[in-house]
Amino acid sequence: MTDGSDVNGGRKAAFAPFVSAETRVLILGSLPGDASLAAQRYYAHPANRFWHLVGAIMGREGFAALDYDARVAALAAAGIGLWDVIATAERKGSLDTAIRRAEPAPLADLVARLPALRAVAFNGATAARIGRRLLAGATTRLVDLPSSSPAHAAMPYAEKLRRWRTLEEFLA
Repeated sequence: MTDGSDVNGGRKAAFAPFVSAETRVLILGSLPGDASLAAQRYYAHPANRFWHLVGAIMGREGFAALDYDARVAALAAAGIGLWDVIATAERKGSLDTAIRRAEPAPLADLVARLPALRAVAFNGATAARIGRRLLAGATTRLVDLPSSSPAHAAMPYAEKLRRWRTLEEFLA
């Protein structure tokens, strides 16, 4: 993974895609937040519910408590890939509302190289808005999910999980 913080004159950058030829579900965020950039890990903020949600859809109780390497290995084994819809952007802090001068990620190119891909899921409204535009005309199923971010705390976890369970059909 490349260090995505403060590149190109103060811009923040996404990590490299976490995918393989066996990726069946690609989950896309907007752009890593400051905690993730500092840790060089996807979804590193302790209040982000991503690892809880994805663990639940994989049927892995206690998944979020595993060390990072074990979690990403389990994602790969389950056919789940990760990336972001924004390649680089200016942003103070971690909120999507603070993103300025965003450069999109080459999503269509990545999707075209994933032979087992069954669905692309957008983690949050910003990812969905940008990602749907970048993948306009794609034949792969596109799924909008509520954000796992602590900034999206208005929706209870149980409701987020109900909506995230949509991904289970693509992993079976």
